[in-house]
Amino acid sequence: MVTKISIGKSLRAMLHYNENKVIEGEASLILASGFAGDIDQINFNQKLNRFNHLLQLKPNVKTNALHISLNFHSSETLSNFKLQQIAATYMDKIGFGDQPFLVYRHEDAAHSHMHIVTTNITPQGERIDLHDIGRKLSEPARKAIEEDYKLVKAESKDFKQFPVIKKANLEKAKYGRLPTKRAISNVITAVTRDYAFTSLAELNAALKCFNVVALRGEEHTAMFVKKGLMYSILNEDGRPIGVPVKASSLYTKPTLRNLEQQFEKNNRRRKPHKEDLKLRIDRIFQSFRSIAQSRFEVEARKHGIAVMFRQNEQGQVFGVTFVDHKNHCIFNGSDLGKTYSAKGLSERFSAQTRSLGETRTAQPRAAKRMEKQFETSNNRTLRDQPSVNFLEMALAQTKPDYGTGVPKRKKKKKQQQQLTL
Repeated sequence: MVTKISIGKSLRAMLHYNENKVIEGEASLILASGFAGDIDQINFNQKLNRFNHLLQLKPNVKTNALHISLNFHSSETLSNFKLQQIAATYMDKIGFGDQPFLVYRHEDAAHSHMHIVTTNITPQGERIDLHDIGRKLSEPARKAIEEDYKLVKAESKDFKQFPVIKKANLEKAKYGRLPTKRAISNVITAVTRDYAFTSLAELNAALKCFNVVALRGEEHTAMFVKKGLMYSILNEDGRPIGVPVKASSLYTKPTLRNLEQQFEKNNRRRKPHKEDLKLRIDRIFQSFRSIAQSRFEVEARKHGIAVMFRQNEQGQVFGVTFVDHKNHCIFNGSDLGKTYSAKGLSERFSAQTRSLGETRTAQPRAAKRMEKQFETSNNRTLRDQPSVNFLEMALAQTKPDYGTGVPKRKKKKKQQQQLTL
């Protein structure tokens, strides 16, 4: 079992995230501890008011919301009843058993997992300390629950060989299909959680794969100076459409300052996948005698790689970014090495094309020389024999043999015996 704890200042946003998943049919509320009445009859405002009642008891505490996800191995099929038991046990072990909390079962990934929403303000108006809650309380609770419920352990070989968290296929945002903010939020949440990026440009490379882009504005604007960030959906032409959404208004708060805190951590996350990506790129070049940029991009997609070439206003390519959907990481070409930079790739494209062109040019020249030699040495014999196309003969002799690799033995011409009458 893998746990993830998010601490925030907006319980409303956390609640909205899970309720939106319910509306989209990707989640269901399976437990409402500390709430009166049937959970099927509790509306959004009733849930929010239950938490707000506690928040008002300690209004000076701004960090008062807790969002926890419990994730299980993809081989484990758990009933709602078993998930309810695990959630209640976990909350009790981390000291939140008496707090009101909501448990949502999510179906938006290929593994069983649930999200828990609660607050750290108690009915007595006290604040539960959240400092280092993951190491001090969550980890011991996780290990105890894995033993008690016979779950696949996060440190086990099964977890290393078959990742516990399998990402579901993330759909591209489409303008008008869902409310703009919800569509953007779905993509942002998944990409910032699952992909390892080390710059805003790399993040944008991944977001554009799902028709979303992060906008900083022009350099001279106040938004750019203050490190503001907005997100927009892209149309079929790759242009922003609709009203952009402020980063601070989204549930995960993907502001530039928050994203910058992930850059160094993500750099460590993506390092183990660097060589695998280079190997898959090299295989594409090795599979073709000649390959153009457009064909390279198509073949890369077949290997789970999105290739983003960056061009200036004159149409010249000055950079390239690789989005590895297999390992969920993004690399600039230059980070992989010189041969994977935009310049290096261009040279590899032209080198293969030039090599093929030289081969094709050499073949006719060799054929002509051989044909002339045949004509000089066998001129008399040729007059007595059926016409032979020596160009075809010469070309046939220069074709590579893709058979067994054993050279064919030349047949000796039988000398014509002169019959004596």
